[in-house]
Amino acid sequence: MKTLHRHLLAAIAAASLAACSSVPLDSQAPVESRTGTTSGTGAGTGGASSSQTRVAPVDVTGTSNVNFTNLPRIVYFDFDSYVVKDQYRPVIEANAKALTTNRKMHMAVEGHTDDRGSSEYNLALGQRRAEAVVKSLTLLGADPTQLEAVSFGKERPAVQGENEEAWAKNRRAELASR
Repeated sequence: MKTLHRHLLAAIAAASLAACSSVPLDSQAPVESRTGTTSGTGAGTGGASSSQTRVAPVDVTGTSNVNFTNLPRIVYFDFDSYVVKDQYRPVIEANAKALTTNRKMHMAVEGHTDDRGSSEYNLALGQRRAEAVVKSLTLLGADPTQLEAVSFGKERPAVQGENEEAWAKNRRAELASR
């Protein structure tokens, strides 16, 4: 069995190296010299050369763009749902980045519901919402030990009211730093 594993590992390594083989560069691609001038006829440049390229510096530490105090903190949910919608991906990504950048940081993810339904049902739904956000954060690199999922159900509404607008504001998960 060990021989099979070795052969399989060797085949995977060979396939990986083959995938990394050199590919000829397009002769039409612009080439930048050390002086900052560009030569070649790049696509869409019409043969014109640019005197300077504008390349933004890359932050390899990942800390320069993270403002820990102004992170978006709320993810809203549809009625009777604990699916994190794509529109809240920036909220999840920003908080995951903050957590991965600062491994000493801890967050509580508080699940909330509107006031329809029993207390028991809403506590369970709030917990599932909080856990869905925690799972999303961990999939983006946050350490599960940095996170705690807590449910408040319908006990802490953000907005008072008996209409869809109020209910929509109460169906949420809030991320709170600890």
